[in-house]
Amino acid sequence: MGLFGNIFRKKSISPVTGSGGWSSLISEPFTGAWQRNMELKREDLLSFHAVFACVSLISKDIGKLPLELRKQEEGVWTPVKDERFQFLEKPNRFQTMQQFLEYWIISKITRGNTYVLKFRDAFGKIIGLIVLNPDLVKPLVSDAGEVFYQISIDKLAQVGQSLILPASEIIHDRWNCFYHPLVGLSPIVACSLAASQGIAIQKYGSSFFANMSRPSGILTSAGKISEEDAKTIRDAWNQNYSSGNVGKTAILGGDMKYVPMAIPASDAQMIEQHKMSAEVVCSVFNVPAFKIGVGGIPQGQKVEDMNLIYYGDCLQSLIEAIENMLDEGLELKKSGFEAFLNLEALLRMDSTSQMNFYALGVQRGIFSPDEARAKFNYKPVAGGHTPYMQQQNFSLEALAKRDSKEDPFANSKGGKNAADSE
Repeated sequence: MGLFGNIFRKKSISPVTGSGGWSSLISEPFTGAWQRNMELKREDLLSFHAVFACVSLISKDIGKLPLELRKQEEGVWTPVKDERFQFLEKPNRFQTMQQFLEYWIISKITRGNTYVLKFRDAFGKIIGLIVLNPDLVKPLVSDAGEVFYQISIDKLAQVGQSLILPASEIIHDRWNCFYHPLVGLSPIVACSLAASQGIAIQKYGSSFFANMSRPSGILTSAGKISEEDAKTIRDAWNQNYSSGNVGKTAILGGDMKYVPMAIPASDAQMIEQHKMSAEVVCSVFNVPAFKIGVGGIPQGQKVEDMNLIYYGDCLQSLIEAIENMLDEGLELKKSGFEAFLNLEALLRMDSTSQMNFYALGVQRGIFSPDEARAKFNYKPVAGGHTPYMQQQNFSLEALAKRDSKEDPFANSKGGKNAADSE
């Protein structure tokens, strides 16, 4: 802090301004809901099954992709290991790389921002990466336009006091920067009303079935009753025949009748409304609805094709952002490296398609037999280390020489081939 203290005394630093703020997300399902304590916080919105399913699906699918350090050798990006970047296999003391990537994505799609702290040793060498609690981090901008980050106390990240660090110590991944380049917005902002509608439908259904599927109603009397008697009858009815006493036998006198008063589910179209709410959430997260169990797979589409659509529309931007942020934040390109998330676990083909793909690659000389065998977890075989081509395949250049009477297959002694000697 002593080093940074001299910098901060000379420069004025202020928090960035942008819509959304840095506190918990609050959404009003209707005007005035906040004043009536009926607002929906992020935790409420995550309880809607479609929001939870989308967040869980996206984070798990990216978390299962192996993170590889690659170096370009003869024009090909080859996986390598380097002891300077061992933390790319085990990022910190309490997370595996899969858990690290999952939390990276969860922070980004629920808060709009991911803050990764570069954990250094006493010599300034990066030895770990920690995704910070986004609610404890605030970007700051100096009068000169320099970016800093204020981190509140975070014991898991071993931050024992509030710190202000330069941007070089934080990898900041954000998206949907509608209002400020340093302020990302979560997709939950766009689907909060749909989620609140879905939650309301679920709560109604829960209370309806908790009431033994019996709707509420009114008590009517043929004669006139006083306000005091009406209050006494109402309180007695609520006490004896509502909540936990639903289902008990009621005895009515004085020509009183019970008339159910509720909108039938068929009129309210709850199922259709609930499904529509889930579909709106899917559209905001760019997740195909069938991926979270809302609807079926579109007819005429193969699962492999649908996975490609899911990757292109939903995951690709998030994946490339992680790769680019690691390349820049760790200065990998200066050392000739780049970070890649291996997509094979995501875009894995069925066994028949995979076999045909590699068989054709071996046949056309693209893969060696051993490379194709490795994809099916088979050991190398003698002679399988090099690609093969059939002997009758000739280059266009050789065929052109043949047609112009310049025999490309003349022997080294200058003699003619067997065809010419005949």
